[in-house]
Amino acid sequence: MAGVITPAQPVSIVVNGVSKAFGPVQALVDIHLTVRAGEFLSLIGPSGCGKTTLLKTIAGLVPADAGRIMVGDRNVTGPGRECSVVFQDFALLPWTTVQKNVEFGLLPRGVPAAERAELARRFIGKVGLGGFEEAYPAQLSGGMQQRVGLARALAVSPQVLLMDEPFASIDEQTRRLFQDDLLSLWSEERKTVVLVTHSMEEAIYLSDRVVVLSPRPGRMHQIIDIPLPRPREAGDVRATAQFAQLVDGLWKILKVLQ
Repeated sequence: MAGVITPAQPVSIVVNGVSKAFGPVQALVDIHLTVRAGEFLSLIGPSGCGKTTLLKTIAGLVPADAGRIMVGDRNVTGPGRECSVVFQDFALLPWTTVQKNVEFGLLPRGVPAAERAELARRFIGKVGLGGFEEAYPAQLSGGMQQRVGLARALAVSPQVLLMDEPFASIDEQTRRLFQDDLLSLWSEERKTVVLVTHSMEEAIYLSDRVVVLSPRPGRMHQIIDIPLPRPREAGDVRATAQFAQLVDGLWKILKVLQ
């Protein structure tokens, strides 16, 4: 029914031979990658290796110079409704409330006002901000603002959630709590997630697989399977020897690339 948001099933992402340059700077070269439907995948690599550029090409925000990207059965030539993006800088509207910020993405979809309000309240509650609906961004901490961004991204029921360093500007304690909350939401919502991060611990804790990109120009260097059991947020996975070994192994890979 037009104007009504219904739960969306996750879809796969296929990146086939994608390259991208910005003037004389080659950002990505011949990237081949498949993200499985419902998978949580992280991108990591040295600064400037093209992680964010790859995320933006998947989102349709940056056109590829060569190659092709499929999100589900759609050939990506621009932004589509399949994907929601959570940015590092929150990207909230400072002049309006948490409630209206979360409703914002629903407006161009023609969702009726009553349903917009109900969906916004539901996802504000899911990210732990119930009771803050009428607060303004300036009244919230950085971690709370990022939760608003996540609620806004989820409210439109995307099939794919793309996250660009969403925890970079929040303190370590808040970051860990947010990681656990994100895993709980992912378990419940089962979106396909691609996360850009600089943190080895974060990539391993959250992901099914970690993709390592080489220094610029970004190329596929290695894909690491993460065999840690789920649900991870319910136990103390970070304290295990297996977690430490995985972090150490990823560090050795990244150290060679510096």
